[in-house]
Amino acid sequence: MRIVFAGTPDFAAVALKALLNTDHQVVGVYSQPDRPAGRGRKLMPSPVKQVALDAGVPVFQPVDFKSEQSRQELARLRPDVMVVAAYGLILPEPVLTIPRQGCLNIHASLLPRWRGAAPIQRAIAAGDRETGITIMQMDAGLDTGDMLLKRPTPITEDDTGGSLHDRLAELGGEAIVDALARLQAGALEGESQDDSQACYAHKLSKQEGHIDWQRSATEIDRQVRAFTPWPGNYTDLGEQRLRIHQTRPMDGDGGGPPGTIVRRERDGIDVQCGQGVLRILRVQLPGTRAQTVNDLINGGKELLLVGQELH
Repeated sequence: MRIVFAGTPDFAAVALKALLNTDHQVVGVYSQPDRPAGRGRKLMPSPVKQVALDAGVPVFQPVDFKSEQSRQELARLRPDVMVVAAYGLILPEPVLTIPRQGCLNIHASLLPRWRGAAPIQRAIAAGDRETGITIMQMDAGLDTGDMLLKRPTPITEDDTGGSLHDRLAELGGEAIVDALARLQAGALEGESQDDSQACYAHKLSKQEGHIDWQRSATEIDRQVRAFTPWPGNYTDLGEQRLRIHQTRPMDGDGGGPPGTIVRRERDGIDVQCGQGVLRILRVQLPGTRAQTVNDLINGGKELLLVGQELH
């Protein structure tokens, strides 16, 4: 089949690589315009664009699809199907009808749960035991189209936003290859979503990374794992901002108000929460890299002492 691919970040680049290793013909790739990055703020291609350039596939980067010219450009590629993964641009209804068999989206949740921009992180933060990939037929709504194929994966107690992202990216590549084979064989059937079971995965913001010690240790640990590596998690000790990279909820209660450090040993620093105690395992002080509590103590840092309060 003649495939047009639309995506931008690493998650989508994995799927594009999988498609390039099939017998299908990727005739064009769409990705968001280059963005400034790094200290020099130089314009950098997206991961998807870089994969396409390396493979010699034509790349298109419209700001949107509102113009007739952008739609005609897509139509000239004569796609049988358009595969979309974390593209970041809304496809208007006229675009959805250009490919002969429509547009298929690789979505990182088991729809209808976690429609929207941040399904991976929201699933971890909510304590979900399972997530996965849904290949869906795109329609005018936000992740509301018919579900064509699902691939589940468990969420472990050690999963972070980063580890789950990488696993789902690989699963997404496998799932779209399978879905296209079924589509070509006429064996891909859609199932309507139950809107009553839907929930929305709001876009992440840096402010969400602030730790509220009034919450339970389990909830905070889920947040820390969900928002690692981005947008990250932080707490304040006086005027100093500390970034928290790894934690573990502990049994029992340490006493004292939420946010109080109740224990400081080489295996971790325990903080009283609204319910339970959270052990900090890796922390980043201002102007330093992330380090274990053991390294913090070896460095002679007189910070995070018993009785101090985080807020």
